[in-house]
Amino acid sequence: MGSCKEDLNGKEKKGETAVYLRKKITLMRAIALTIGTIVGSGIFISPKGVLKNSGNVGLSLIIWLTCGILSMFGALSYAELGTSIKKSGGHYIYLLETLGPLPAFLRLWAEFIMIRPANIAVVSLAFGRYLIEPLFLPCHAPVLAVKLITSLGISLIIALNCWSVSWSANIQTALAILKMMAITLIIVPGMMALGAGHTENFQDAFDSSMLALDRLPLAFYSGMFAYGGWFYINFVTEEIVNPERTIPITVIVSLITVTVGYILTNISYYTILTAEEVLTSEAVAVSFADQTLKGFSSVIPILVALSCFGSLNGGIFASSRMLFAASREGQWPSLFSMIHIQRQTPLPALILMMPLIFLMVFMGDIYGLLNFYSFSRWFFMGLVTLGLVIHRYRHPELSRPFKVPMFIPCVFSAMCTFIVIMSLYSDPVNTGIGCAITLTGLPVYYLIVHKSRWSCSCTGTFNFITEKLQVLMEVIPQEIQTY
Repeated sequence: MGSCKEDLNGKEKKGETAVYLRKKITLMRAIALTIGTIVGSGIFISPKGVLKNSGNVGLSLIIWLTCGILSMFGALSYAELGTSIKKSGGHYIYLLETLGPLPAFLRLWAEFIMIRPANIAVVSLAFGRYLIEPLFLPCHAPVLAVKLITSLGISLIIALNCWSVSWSANIQTALAILKMMAITLIIVPGMMALGAGHTENFQDAFDSSMLALDRLPLAFYSGMFAYGGWFYINFVTEEIVNPERTIPITVIVSLITVTVGYILTNISYYTILTAEEVLTSEAVAVSFADQTLKGFSSVIPILVALSCFGSLNGGIFASSRMLFAASREGQWPSLFSMIHIQRQTPLPALILMMPLIFLMVFMGDIYGLLNFYSFSRWFFMGLVTLGLVIHRYRHPELSRPFKVPMFIPCVFSAMCTFIVIMSLYSDPVNTGIGCAITLTGLPVYYLIVHKSRWSCSCTGTFNFITEKLQVLMEVIPQEIQTY
């Protein structure tokens, strides 16, 4: 009896001191992570892109609603996958489990080389612009100054995520509250003006003179970008408390809240600003505040900057887990699956994302980046939900605590396919570049990952570098299986 008690105490002690990613994401933190990541720069940048490519106010509002419904379909599909496949890693791990290693690796390759750096660059540039633009009024902030502030913000977020999971989660919760405050400051005066009879900007709301059907996919890209982030909760499945309950509740509550908030925000924009003013404004939220909040208009850019900061924090926190999971599955360098022995954070996966992020920040304009990575992002998300359908038929015996009607993943996959195909016609240059970069992963997969064709000298050198970096970063592989 005594020896059994000693063994039990020994296991408990080992569990307390072992190096692994703990379950620290509660329901409240999960909702904060999802809302806080969705509501970033999109609602403050994308109204311009949606309106420009939709051609009129009425259709732009319909696109915002449609994007919300499509995002809900995608989120519900991912919720089923997240409650039946208990591994962290999101898109990557679901493709690996449903369609096999090649699609999973191509998604991983596109994520690391293009999608994640471009996504973070778009949001972080908005953060830098909104943060320092008030200091240079009535002129525009220098581009170099915006990019330097942007780089500083990215470095701060990565340092925070390297230091503590709890700190990152708590800051994310606080910033999610501030985001909702920023949206409320836009919705309330807009609804008051609408209630007072200011409906002139909605006259001829469906004027088709500027409508171009071939540009509608780009309007959906901008709208779906604003909703992007609903899938991040699936990146951290192993760190969620009671994921079977937490994930479905999180996506339903978050998407309903954000969709209603976005539609009301856009109605407020169009109530105060004309379509021409929205299209010519560099910062739609600030232009809105200048006309409605007067003395408090300077508060809006700060709130928007903090909103972007929260979106960056959530995105970096979650996306590092994809690299962590891929490394654990043997498709990425082993260093990425190691955890800091004291901080219990995936430090290598966080730090080694930085070079490409900074490269994206110092190149290209913000709208070019949007279309640049959207092709690969939505193509693979359509494959994930298609994989869910295939997985249902292949594994009918698998326990599924949360199950969606089959038409939901089918509709989402079909819409992703339609948008991707149309984008090749509407914007062949950017989407072609995105497609080409994704396909560069094929030789990498077949020459290095699939066949493992490393010479002995290369393997030895690689292992030597890994060991030195492991010592430098004070990281080791995960000691307890968490799935």
